[in-house]
Amino acid sequence: MSQKQLKEAFISNLNGTTLLEISAGLSLAPLCMLCRGLLLILHYLHYGKPVSSRKYSLLLDFLVLVSPLLFSCTVLSPIIFFMPVILAAFCTGIFSKIYSQRKWGARAPFGQIVKEFQKTYLDPEYIPAITVFRVYVNVLTSISILAVDFPQYPRRYAKAETYGTGVMDLGVGAFIFGNALVCPEVRQKPSVTQPRFSSLARQVFSVWPLISLGVGRLLSVKSIEYHEHTSEYGVHWNFFFTLAFVRLAASLLLAVFPKHKAWLVALALAVLYQLLLSTTSLREFILHGSDGRDSRLGFLDANREGLCSLFGYLAIYLASVQVGLWLLRRRASVRGWLGALRGLALAVLVLLVLLQLCQACVEPVSRRLANLPFCTWVLAHCLLLLAFFVLADLALVFTELLVKGCSVPCCWKVVQPPDSCKKHGVEATPVGREDKLSQLCLISAINKNQLLFFLLANVMTGAVNILIDTIHSKAAFTLCILHLYMFFNCLIMYILHARNIVLKFW
Repeated sequence: MSQKQLKEAFISNLNGTTLLEISAGLSLAPLCMLCRGLLLILHYLHYGKPVSSRKYSLLLDFLVLVSPLLFSCTVLSPIIFFMPVILAAFCTGIFSKIYSQRKWGARAPFGQIVKEFQKTYLDPEYIPAITVFRVYVNVLTSISILAVDFPQYPRRYAKAETYGTGVMDLGVGAFIFGNALVCPEVRQKPSVTQPRFSSLARQVFSVWPLISLGVGRLLSVKSIEYHEHTSEYGVHWNFFFTLAFVRLAASLLLAVFPKHKAWLVALALAVLYQLLLSTTSLREFILHGSDGRDSRLGFLDANREGLCSLFGYLAIYLASVQVGLWLLRRRASVRGWLGALRGLALAVLVLLVLLQLCQACVEPVSRRLANLPFCTWVLAHCLLLLAFFVLADLALVFTELLVKGCSVPCCWKVVQPPDSCKKHGVEATPVGREDKLSQLCLISAINKNQLLFFLLANVMTGAVNILIDTIHSKAAFTLCILHLYMFFNCLIMYILHARNIVLKFW
């Protein structure tokens, strides 16, 4: 077999992993965020000022926010269920140290602190969990697209061939989910009346870079005979095209139907598509081609996976628009967000029950088909990850109230603390420090140039695969390459952010 055939076989005919393992892995990123925030608060407690060196800030962010994820999906994957326990214990230790070493003037009784915490007012215009979710999906995707070509990346984490729940299968759906959370239909203020098709016009203008990237990827892959998994999207199709067409189709539907009914449109679309899969020959066509022998004759036949799965991805996008609209409802206090957390937990529970019913009565999860179980699975786990990030943010807000004047980048700002907080010695974060601190934040840096980060990761993945025999690499060499690859990507974003450069011209 040629090197190209070996690499294609290496990522083919896989079956995914369990839902429990994926859920355990999802908790790692929020715990890393919590750990990094607690370390910054502890530093402020000891030195009376935040980390002022950009060099040390980048190093801390990379080692705490990115490096643990690299290890967890390679050499530490056999103990993935212990990783959340280890990180949670570490965070608990840091919090205990902060709580015991806070200044005497701020030592209110724990019960009183909890009461004041629930009354604390947060900035309603900025929800850090949405930003962090989108950034981390980008980071995890960038790690996986290169790591999957190394033997240390478990095969069960890679994309499943037909049926199954691989980590990378979830990543594709999470990318769609994250884009929908900040689409124009969600960000448009209810008080502002705009022409019905204004969002569609903006999307038409904004998706041309995605189409250009899709064409560029297609031409480059074919010209250098780069290895590719044909049954993933087809011969000519790729994820850039999927994302572009889903955004356009969603804007068109939301221009026709009320956006606050997006979940109904998503449900109708997912159910109708599943009925077509179950009652017609559509499933056999997608899996085996028009002649039943995996033919690739004609554009539709050659790209049947990418074209037909658009219906499932569109349903995920529309449901995610509804989630975005719900998240952006004004919740002024911590108590309001604790209620939102309960809502998220209930939604996750309902979706997981529906997922079990779908798998038992309809068919297993299939990213290749983008069927109803796949849509349900993606939404359940994306909401679970979002809930984890909200919980981590609230834990950091609680800890910030223990340390006078402390603030964590990319975390909620306390905008209007009740008078009782000051009476009991619990000080809130001063308004206006977020912009200064965000200059020292890797999350903010990646968020400013997310598409560039993803594009750079794709280009570097191709370069590494061309230059290195990834399949036969040893563990130490693999970890070295992955860390250099991710650090270089993060460093470029960090430099651009420090110079306030946003490479967006559409």
